[in-house]
Amino acid sequence: MTAVSTIAEPGRGPAAVAPGERGATRIADRVVAKIASQAAREAVGLLPPGAAPPHATVVVRHETARIRVHVELDYPGDIGGRCARVRRQVVVRVRSLAGMHVPEVVVLVERLHLTAAREAAPGRTR
Repeated sequence: MTAVSTIAEPGRGPAAVAPGERGATRIADRVVAKIASQAAREAVGLLPPGAAPPHATVVVRHETARIRVHVELDYPGDIGGRCARVRRQVVVRVRSLAGMHVPEVVVLVERLHLTAAREAAPGRTR
């Protein structure tokens, strides 16, 4: 029986370890959620006053991540375009930083913040 040593012999460099014995790296769901949240923050840009920062929930199975991102946006604005930008940025970041396939990113707009109401004179808005 021959064992593969991981201790280097003097002058010979490190000994080889069989690929099946090296182990595996597992990235926790919460780490992928943090990556997705940060990517959504980058895509949304400047948040409206009083808005909560984007947050994400993730389900990871077999190197595939399904992501739900919750955002608050200002209104009026291009909501569909901003959601598409969030989706693209989340996919790019999760692929590059975690090396996972992302087949689905659901963007949920939790709240719209009126920007015109802040610019108008104080009082009742209809």
